[in-house]
Amino acid sequence: MSIRRVAFIGTGIMGQPMARNLLKAGFEVAAYNRTAEKARVLATAGAKLAGSVAECVRDAEAVISMVPDSPDVEAVYLAPGGVGDSAPAGALAIDMSTVAPAVARRVAEALAGRRLAFLDAPVSGGQWGAINATLSIMVGGQPAAFERAQPLFRALGKVIVHCGPNGAGQTTKLCNQILVAGHLLAAGEALVFARKAGLDASKMLEAVSGGAAGSWVVSNLAPRMRDRDFAPGFMIDLQQKDLRLVLETARQTLAALPGTALVNQLMAGSQAWGEGRLGTQALIKVLERLNALPEGAA
Repeated sequence: MSIRRVAFIGTGIMGQPMARNLLKAGFEVAAYNRTAEKARVLATAGAKLAGSVAECVRDAEAVISMVPDSPDVEAVYLAPGGVGDSAPAGALAIDMSTVAPAVARRVAEALAGRRLAFLDAPVSGGQWGAINATLSIMVGGQPAAFERAQPLFRALGKVIVHCGPNGAGQTTKLCNQILVAGHLLAAGEALVFARKAGLDASKMLEAVSGGAAGSWVVSNLAPRMRDRDFAPGFMIDLQQKDLRLVLETARQTLAALPGTALVNQLMAGSQAWGEGRLGTQALIKVLERLNALPEGAA
């Protein structure tokens, strides 16, 4: 059954451009956000605004959520008046937030009893990927639901991978965040080292980005570190939420992740300095303080 009517819940930094891309792709979109002002701009793009989750999902053939944390997902889907109570039987529910894998499995099980298929489909690529519809989408859930969601995913991203049953998408996203955390630390340390050694940071990045040291972080966030551009494509506070999920899951599985724990602690330093709402590239500011480097161009 093809999908035309989509309910989109959570229209923040990521959700708003994602909802826009669905509208551009020809879907009918109803949008809801707890802070209504963040959804109003979508009305000019053709979205229908809703005053509650129940109103938003009432006629939906698919529901997409992009909210901050595990309790928010549980509230959207399982609370009275939520998706589980209000969406039509047979609708497809897709959570694209980053939450605990156990929460994804719990929501999937609860919705199955209400005749709603559920996919956990977190994304990577930050605000830039959301705007440009180039997100990487990692999906957990039943293969039939994954196939049904393909037109939606193709409107939002470029790399779309079915990772396994419910919870596998979220677990894969946590692997992604382990990698991103390590790359952020490496890029920041390289820039600090270059600055202390008297190198031209731009030439250093040009030289290394095409070789074995190249990565998305080196190409996209290291130049922002160099240029002192700390506008959030993804905030430190949200990265810390994700690293908390990583480390909680690591404790449950007895996985030793010393590098990830180190980045978590360094970012706690960013938060202590009131920098939690800056982009994750602001991690370099903590490294500069450790090295007694003054604020300024890298």
